[in-house]
Amino acid sequence: MSGYQTEPWADFSVAVVGASAALTGLLFVAVSINVEQILAGDALTARSLNALLLFLVPLVVGTLVLVPAQPRAALGSELVLTGAAAGGLLLRMNRPSNRGSLEPLLSWVLIRLLPSATIGAGLLAAGVTLSAGAGGGLYWVVPVVLVAFLGGLATAWVLLVEVRR
Repeated sequence: MSGYQTEPWADFSVAVVGASAALTGLLFVAVSINVEQILAGDALTARSLNALLLFLVPLVVGTLVLVPAQPRAALGSELVLTGAAAGGLLLRMNRPSNRGSLEPLLSWVLIRLLPSATIGAGLLAAGVTLSAGAGGGLYWVVPVVLVAFLGGLATAWVLLVEVRR
């Protein structure tokens, strides 16, 4: 399998898009169950949006990879733009001044800051190396997807269970 051809990545992308859609549905269930607690403060509302973005990034990336007969340079550019937009937005949302007073520093770093930085950097690396034809290409998408899913799941857990404690 090559990191520079999109066709071998079709099954992976279909699985990512499906998982992303299912996890986004889980997030909406979590928010709807605890909507009063979430809307009571800005911190949980922002975390809900953060989790939504974490689940939407793999959806967008998987969809872009599935576009048939797309030139490698075009997909590379799309990945760079997606990484810049998503990474920038996530880093802005998760800057230190937005950390809630009840949120432990380690939790903020692992669940919010690390995914934000990894998504931006990983998609930038994927796009640049895919366009260049050397350096990993689409293999950089794998850690981006895993980190996005894990960060989103951790936040969904907070929104579903931890808000009730």
